[in-house]
Amino acid sequence: MMSAVDENELSACVRKVMTQYYKDLDGETAANIYDMVINCVEKPLIQVVMNKAGNNQSRAAEMLGINRNTLRKKMLQHGIK
Repeated sequence: MMSAVDENELSACVRKVMTQYYKDLDGETAANIYDMVINCVEKPLIQVVMNKAGNNQSRAAEMLGINRNTLRKKMLQHGIK
């Protein structure tokens, strides 16, 4: 289970990156930010959890709190074998 410290570090990282993202936009309009962030975070999250689960999809899905079919779909979307 994730500790409060880890959660705060992750939140701080997202906050820092998103603040820089808006600075880099330099007045341009942002679009599809939610999908952009989820796609950037989801692939490495699944890769790390799959590794910790010994590449057992059922175990990884349980660790992630999602259905195994959902995990398979997301792995396919991200090109994770």
